[in-house]
Order: sequence, then structure tokens, then C-alpha cells
Amino acid sequence: MYSLSDFDFELPPELIAQTALPDRTASRLLHVSDIGIVDRHFADIVDQLDAGDLLVFNDTRVLKARFFGAKETGGKVEMLVERVIKNTPDEHIVHVQLRASKSPLAGSKIRLADAFDVTVGERAGEFFTLHFPGDVFELIEKYGRLPLPPYINHEADDFDEHRYQTVYSRVPGAVAAPTAGLHFDEALLEKCKAKGIQLAFVTLHVGAGTFQPVRTEDLSKHDMHSEWYTVPEETVAAVRATKATGNNVICVGTTSMRAIESASQTGELLAGSGDTRLFITPGYVFKTVDRLVTNFHLPKSTLMMLVSAFAGYDAIREAYAHAIAQKYRFFSYGDAMLLTNRS
Repeated sequence: MYSLSDFDFELPPELIAQTALPDRTASRLLHVSDIGIVDRHFADIVDQLDAGDLLVFNDTRVLKARFFGAKETGGKVEMLVERVIKNTPDEHIVHVQLRASKSPLAGSKIRLADAFDVTVGERAGEFFTLHFPGDVFELIEKYGRLPLPPYINHEADDFDEHRYQTVYSRVPGAVAAPTAGLHFDEALLEKCKAKGIQLAFVTLHVGAGTFQPVRTEDLSKHDMHSEWYTVPEETVAAVRATKATGNNVICVGTTSMRAIESASQTGELLAGSGDTRLFITPGYVFKTVDRLVTNFHLPKSTLMMLVSAFAGYDAIREAYAHAIAQKYRFFSYGDAMLLTNRS
């Protein structure tokens, strides 16, 4: 039985990537397999995949979800959109994380970006409900700021607005990027297709909870954050066809994996949408995913637990020690790993 401290490690701060490389495919790739650990270039990942394999990507698009504003009393407010609840002609409702010296009262107004007013609704657990005056996505895109992860120490600029989105992002709703996908550009995707590697898509809107620390040493007491996902019928069909030929289903990112595994809890992958609180720790048996492309994750994070469950606890400890010794770049703008299911 593992506990929180089993997923801790010492990371030199200078290895936290603060900016993205101009060339998406220029990152390094740490390949962890039966033959051990091999240092590769990400652009060469196509050579590690076979014709007939299936790459599954998360096509969520990051919202400009960060806002600064002021209450009617003049008090300053900082907020992060967590989820768009409803966006119809009559109702525009979002849940947000909100930071203020004093919590705003239901029915009060907040002026955001010195541009428009929102009305505070009822609390929804740890989140505040806000009623926007018009189309949520239009207002967010026009007035919001891109929310870079808390360990990146600069404000998002024009370069970030381009590089912190995948080239295939399509469905707005995330507050953090599915970062393994940031390594792919259009040319690399075309190379994959030219080799006979299939591409499929799911949507999982990454929530701010992905950055929340696990606060209990006993992992069974951790309250996993919820994220919305959808797995379309065509992706299910692609997965079944891949399995039928004995090829591999390769998820690009832990978010793609979380969507696929959440939709596989009956033992069979099923199309559909819903919220997932799936918390994967060592001992979990993966039902659909064979291989995983992923970045390096924070100490003591739920994602460290997920990759340890997937590739093996000891293999991940060895891989991370190697990556630190070889000065790989860590976290959202960092390098990547290619892992194989050992659950």
C-alpha cells in the first residue's frame, strides 16, 4: 500500500521549464521500455510506433480563464474560471475559483477586466457561481487572460497564447493545456498518418484541480477533483479496430488516458460523456490503454501516481532519477516520456 510520501522527489528548480521551445518537436523523449531507459528526440517518436497503432489526443482548448476585477465595495478580486455550466441565449453560468479579502455575497456584482459586470450566485462547494451578461466564451476570449500553471513565473504573452494550445485544439473548456500534445506539430501528425498510424480524439476539459496538491498521506482519503469528458463513437470504433489487429492504443497525455479509462470502467470502452473523478494509483489495472506519451509531473501529484500505476512504481522512480541527472526539462513546457502499460 502506497502513501503520499512515496511519490515525492527532489527536483532542482532550474529544471522547471519556464518557456516553451519554439519548435514543438524539439523536446527530448525519455523512452521507458522492457530494454530499459533510452534517451531520444521527440521528433523520432514516429519510429517507435507501428503502422496500425492508434494515437488518441485530447482536443480540448484552453480558455483565457483568468480575470482580475473589483467588487462593488471596491475590494480587489482575482478569479479563475473552472467550468462553464450553461451558455444558452438565456443563461450564462460559470463556476470559478475566487480570491478576495472577503467573499462576495450572493446577488452582488463584480466588475471584471474593467469591462463587464457579473452577478454572484450561490456557492457550489469550493466554487462560486457567477452569472455572465452574455456569451461566456466570447467574453472570456475577449477579456480574459491565459492561465499559465502556478510554477511558471511570467505572465502569458503572445508566444504563450500560441504555444500553450495544441495544434488540434478544438473544443473550448480547459483551464490548463493537455501538455503532452504540445509536442506535436502538423508535420509530425502528417508523418504519423503517412506511416499508417491512426489518429482519434476525445475531449476532457482540464480543470484547475489538476494543480491542487494531495493533502492526505492516506491516499484512500483523497477527494479527487472532477473533470468533464466525452468519448465519441468514432473513437470507440477506432480503438476496437486497433485492438482487433493486435496493435497498440497510445494515449497522448494523462487527460486522454483519463477519458478513455473512465469510459472503460465496465471492462469495455463505451462512447458517452460525463464527469469523472477517476483516481488511478498503483494496483489499478488499465482496461484499454497500451502505451502513454506524457510529460514529467509534480512530486506528490495524482499524475505521478497515475504514471506509476501504468509503467510500474520502480520504473518511474528510475526514469525520473535518470531525467534529473540528464537535466531533462520538467512540467508543462518540458520534455516527454513514452511509457508502456505494466499494470
